[in-house]
Amino acid sequence: MTTRSEREKAQKLNEQHQAILSKLLREEDNKYCADCEAKGPRWASWNLGVFMCIRCAGIHRNLGVHISRVKSVNLDQWTPEQIQSMVDMGNTRARQLYEAHLPENFRRPQTDQAVEVFIRDKYERKKYYNKEASATAQPKSSEATPPTTSPSSQTDKSRQEKEREKKKEKDGDKVERHNNSKAEYRGSPKNGTESAVDLLGLDAPEGGEKGSGGAAPIGDELDIFGPMVSNPLPSSNNTQQAQGAITASCYSEDNSWE
Repeated sequence: MTTRSEREKAQKLNEQHQAILSKLLREEDNKYCADCEAKGPRWASWNLGVFMCIRCAGIHRNLGVHISRVKSVNLDQWTPEQIQSMVDMGNTRARQLYEAHLPENFRRPQTDQAVEVFIRDKYERKKYYNKEASATAQPKSSEATPPTTSPSSQTDKSRQEKEREKKKEKDGDKVERHNNSKAEYRGSPKNGTESAVDLLGLDAPEGGEKGSGGAAPIGDELDIFGPMVSNPLPSSNNTQQAQGAITASCYSEDNSWE
């Protein structure tokens, strides 16, 4: 729901647009319909930039909005972009563009059917269109054209530009960090391998350095097999001799009892 201030602002803007349209209609070529030259046009095709009578306006509507977009001069609401299009073109420039190759002895049609055929040839088929003029034409400057962009839209654009710049800076930092990490990774494997080998002691120096700064032999620090070597288990030969002695003693005792 619109507030009172918004309605007043829209009304003021519409009054400005009506003043500009009234000024344009006071120009000589805009006093007549761009197609049939009827006097006092009160309709316009804002995308084509021409003023026309009510009959030709109905034919323009039948062309479709992809060709012509019709509005009433004083009954419809106009936007700044639409007003700018009318100011840039007008009936004079439109005829130079859409009627550049019109025959010299051409007579404007007056019947409804003939007018429709002429309008379709002119705007839809572009039978008399000047392609060279459309490529080199410069839009007419406006003396009292309202600004087409509001302050809010300008603020939004500046904010979007700042966000794009920040995003570019972030992306640049990410790429730089990624490149640095790649460079560090390329230089690190050799050093890391050497340090790991040194920690394991596989590359320890030989000879006298072992005794001075190296680790002591394992057997000197801890001999876990020492007790087993100092107290060996009886061998199989000793066991057999002991068993033979026991058997002989038992046999001699049996003979004595006899």
